[in-house]
Amino acid sequence: MVSMTLSLQKAVVKRRGKTILGPVDLDLKEAQFTIVLGPNGSGKTTLLRVLHGVERLTNGTLSLSKSNEDARQEQAYVFQSPIMLRRTVRANLAYPLELLGRPKSEIETKVQRWAHRIGLEDALERHAPRLSGGEKQKLALARALIREPEVLFLDEPCANLDGRSTREIETLLIAARAQGTRIIMTTHDMGQARRLAYDIVFMLGGRVHEQGAAAGFFDAPKTQEAGAFLNGEIVE
Repeated sequence: MVSMTLSLQKAVVKRRGKTILGPVDLDLKEAQFTIVLGPNGSGKTTLLRVLHGVERLTNGTLSLSKSNEDARQEQAYVFQSPIMLRRTVRANLAYPLELLGRPKSEIETKVQRWAHRIGLEDALERHAPRLSGGEKQKLALARALIREPEVLFLDEPCANLDGRSTREIETLLIAARAQGTRIIMTTHDMGQARRLAYDIVFMLGGRVHEQGAAAGFFDAPKTQEAGAFLNGEIVE
């Protein structure tokens, strides 16, 4: 799979006259696992929403290597608090494939495969909103990955999960990345960022304050603010 590239030029988002994001210039060209870091209110979620095309820019441009219509079909987004259809686990997994018009036999095969991968093969007829928090997040991730997106956006997907659920989700993400999905994810978990990231985007004050390879960022951050953030200090 050849992942699409994403680029922002002088991107700005304002709400009620206040600048929430930007100006931001950012190129995400290589098929990597990008972790977006930064303190609360630094613009991480807004950046993801802009890249996904669901947050309108006040100024600037978002450039994709594919048409807007193709890009929409080849992206997926998983929220921090998973959104479940008020239907069964089976129906939740089948839904994105039904939207794509896939044959019923293919849908059933993939539903069974993904239910097994997330440990819910015995819960296919359960009402999804009644699942535990970890089960819901794994289902939301499987529902995003079942259609094999080129780009997957995740906003703090493990924020409220225990260690076991976090490990299971990270395993799914590593496998998706190995199969060619471009992953862009926010997290506050430095251990998780070190385990997963190929490259880092560090946000501060609504701007990209630093960007580069993960190893270089963690071992020798280029800015004082990034170093302070990694040391657990309050950065504003």
